[in-house]
Amino acid sequence: MQAIHMTATGPAAEVLQLVDIPEPGITSPTQIKIRIRAAGINPVDTKLRNKGMLVPDALPAIPGCDGAGTVIETGTAVTRYKPGDNVWFCHGGLGGAPGNYAEITVLEESAAQPMPAALGFAEAAALPLVLITAWEALFDRAGLAAGQTVLIHAGAGGVGHVAIQLAKAVGAQVATTVSTPAKAAVVRQLGADHVIDYHDSDVTAAVMEWTAGRGVDVVLDTVGGDTFRNSLDAARVYGHVVTLLDPGNDVNWKNARNRNLSISFTLMLTPMLQDLPAASRHQGEILDHCAKLISDGKLRPLVSTTLPLAEAAEAHRLVEAGHVQGKLVLDIPAQE
Repeated sequence: MQAIHMTATGPAAEVLQLVDIPEPGITSPTQIKIRIRAAGINPVDTKLRNKGMLVPDALPAIPGCDGAGTVIETGTAVTRYKPGDNVWFCHGGLGGAPGNYAEITVLEESAAQPMPAALGFAEAAALPLVLITAWEALFDRAGLAAGQTVLIHAGAGGVGHVAIQLAKAVGAQVATTVSTPAKAAVVRQLGADHVIDYHDSDVTAAVMEWTAGRGVDVVLDTVGGDTFRNSLDAARVYGHVVTLLDPGNDVNWKNARNRNLSISFTLMLTPMLQDLPAASRHQGEILDHCAKLISDGKLRPLVSTTLPLAEAAEAHRLVEAGHVQGKLVLDIPAQE
C-alpha cells in the first residue's frame, strides 16, 4: 500500500515521503481493517513534524489523526461493523499507532464510529479532531448552555467553524473574531451573531459593547499568546475561559483570580496519550451526538481544499502558511 512516512523532523518537503509499504493485518479479534478514503490535516500534524512525534524513537511514522473510510475486514469478535460499513475516527498519528496518511489502517472497533450518511469521505475526515475539541471545550469544560454568550476566536478556522455551529445548536449567542471580510461572510453563514475583525477593532471593547459591559459567559481561545491574555478581559466576572494552547508568560493571573474566572485547558488527544478507555468512549459518544446534528442539518463541515495523498507536504505548507478556511483534507481514492 501507499502511505506517507515522516522520516525526521524538519521541513515538510524534505521529511514527508510517499512510500510503498506492506498492508497492516488484523492482530486482535476486536480489530477492523479500513480502506482509508480521506485523511484530515490538522495543525497538530505540522507541529509534530517540526518538533517530533510524542512517542520517542517512533520514526519513520505515518502522520495524521483524522480519517474516514470503509471497513474491508473484521476480527472474529467484532460486533459493531461488517465489511462495507463506512466509519470516521480520530486515531493514531502521534508516533505510536500509525496515522491515517495511508491507504489502509487497522484499529480497534471501539476507536471508530459510524460515518454520517449525509457526509462524503472528505467531509467526514475533516471533522473528528475539531468536533471533539470544540465539544469538550464548550460543553465539558465551560458548560455552555442556551441563552449564554460565547466568544470564539478564529471562527473561520478548523475548530472555530464547528464551535460556532455547536454553540448555536444549543441556543447560545455567538461572537467570533476573523481577519478578513471573506471570513466574516463565512462565519455569518455559519450562524455567528456578532463578527469582530481583529485588524480593525479592539476585540475586548467590541465584546463589552456587544454585552452592554458585562462580558461573555465563555471564551474559547484557539490562538494562544496575546489572544489568551486578552480573553481574560473579555469574559464576565465568574466566566469561563477555555484555551487549546499554552497561555505563555506574562499572564495577569491576579486579574483572573480577582474576577473569579474559571480557566480550563482542552487537549482532545489526552485519552490516546494517557490510555484512558472511558475518556475515549466519551469521545466516541461526542461523534455520535454530532452525527445527529449533521443529519438534522445543524452542523456542516467547511472543507476548503482537497489534495491527493502524494501532496501531503503541500498540505502541510498551506496549513503552516495560515489563513485556511475550515479544513484541508487528503483525498485517497479506492484502489482496485
